[in-house]
Amino acid sequence: MKKVLVVDDEPAIVTLLEYNLKQASFDVQSATNGADALSMIENNHYDIVLLDLMLPEMSGEEVLKRIRMDRNDTPVIVLTAKDTEFDKVFGLEMGADDYVPKPFSPREVIARINAVLRRYEKSEPSNQQNAAPIKSGDIETTGPFTIDHKQYKVSVNDQNLKLTPKEFELMQYLVGHENQVLSRDQLLQGVWGFDYSGQSRMVDIQIAHLREKIESDPKRPKYLKTIRGFGYEFSTGGDDAE
Repeated sequence: MKKVLVVDDEPAIVTLLEYNLKQASFDVQSATNGADALSMIENNHYDIVLLDLMLPEMSGEEVLKRIRMDRNDTPVIVLTAKDTEFDKVFGLEMGADDYVPKPFSPREVIARINAVLRRYEKSEPSNQQNAAPIKSGDIETTGPFTIDHKQYKVSVNDQNLKLTPKEFELMQYLVGHENQVLSRDQLLQGVWGFDYSGQSRMVDIQIAHLREKIESDPKRPKYLKTIRGFGYEFSTGGDDAE
C-alpha cells in the first residue's frame, strides 16, 4: 500500500483528500502546517507528498526547498490556488514533480499521483529507462568533471559542486548525451521524465543555474553551449561557445 502525506491548512480539503485516497487504497497521513510537514517527511517514509504552497509556520515552497536540499527525492505534487506561469515554473524548478491548481477533483489528484508514481518507479536506479546512460562503474569522468552516480556528486578539478538534485539530474543527462544537440523538449522529457509542453522557460532557468556552477564565465560558457534555434549541447572538447 502506497503511503501519502497530505499537507494543507484547509480542513475541508484534507478531509476530502483523505477520504478519496483511502477509498483508492492509499495509506494516508496529514499535516496542516509546513513545520509539521517537514518534520514528518524527515522522520518517515512516504511514497508521495501532496503539498499546498500557502501554509502557516513554513511555506510549501520552503518545505520543498528543504527536502530537496537534503537530497530527499520523495515525489511531490504541489497543490495551490496559484496558477500563473511563474508560479508553475517556480514550483517545478524547486523540485516538484507535478502541479495541480485549485479547485481540483479528487479523481484528477489520484490520476496525477498514479502517473507520478509510475514515472518515479521507472526512473529508479534498478530500472532506469529515461535517465542518462551510466557508463562502466559508478564514477564517470569527462574533461575536468567527475560524476559520482552513486553518491550524486559532481566535482570539477577535484572540487565538489553544490548542485541541487535537479541540477545533478540535468548534469547527469547532459554528460550522458555529450556532444549531442538537445532540444528543450528533449531535456524536459529526459530530466523531468515527462513532457511539460510549453514549459521551455524552466529548462532555460535550470541551464542558467547550472552554468553558474560549472562555468568559470557563465556569460561565455565553454562546456554548456547554446545552439541557437535548436537547444543546448554539453561538450568538454574545449571550444568556446557562441
